[in-house]
Amino acid sequence: MSSIIDFHTHIFSDEVKRDRNILLTKDETLALLYPSPDTKMASVNDLINTMNEDGISKSVVMGIGWTDLGLARESNDYIIESINRFPDRLIGFAGVNPAWGDGATSEIERCHSLGLRGVGELHPDSQGFDITDFATMAPMMDVVQELDLILTTHSSEPVGHTYRGKGTLWPNKLIKFIENFPGAKIVCAHWGGGLPFYALMPEVKKAMTNVYFDTAASPFLYEKEVFQIATNVLGENKILMGSDYGLIRPARLLRQINEASINERSKKAILGGTAERLLSL
Repeated sequence: MSSIIDFHTHIFSDEVKRDRNILLTKDETLALLYPSPDTKMASVNDLINTMNEDGISKSVVMGIGWTDLGLARESNDYIIESINRFPDRLIGFAGVNPAWGDGATSEIERCHSLGLRGVGELHPDSQGFDITDFATMAPMMDVVQELDLILTTHSSEPVGHTYRGKGTLWPNKLIKFIENFPGAKIVCAHWGGGLPFYALMPEVKKAMTNVYFDTAASPFLYEKEVFQIATNVLGENKILMGSDYGLIRPARLLRQINEASINERSKKAILGGTAERLLSL
């Protein structure tokens, strides 16, 4: 059986889970996405157990788009500790905020030196930066490209229902960011807020040479036909299975993919083949 890779998961240390009510006042993204005990926070042990139950070979674990630098460092340290505990199962991305300036670039360099393979998930609305502003993004993106890292950013739809953390990072903003940094490896979460469908425009498709789309929370956003349509427009080698665990179990994504009208080659690419190539596994 081919490897199945979940490209979008989040984990939290026991300390963050224990002190959540205090930390909500320190970090805007935490307060937005995890405002109460009813919002599940998964530990690395929770993730590994779920991976075993749902048949996931490897997972990418990443930050939530922290606004507080101290909390981001603690979270990144937990991710580093987790990938060291489970080196064959986990790949880590560093949570940073480009608005920190030198603080962001030094944290990326520190995390890379300790084994993390990417940066993300960015959350511009709660983190308070403009992803389309070249001057804001360039210092961080220069380091990302120099170290050959992958960057994952939140994305959202300009239409449809509202949900916690949806924000306004719509396709028009994403494509400007992408065009500003054509050499960067960029993953747009949540199907890029619908950006794949604009790849029917030749100039948009050309701009997205190094861009990929994960399927995080797909069952909450789209019907299963999204896999067939996006594969027809983009090709299967641009789509990464991502769950957004602990918001949703990977098994729900696997069901949606297995129910979609796509061939076995496309299914294998989405479930892990494209991720293996992108991560050089």
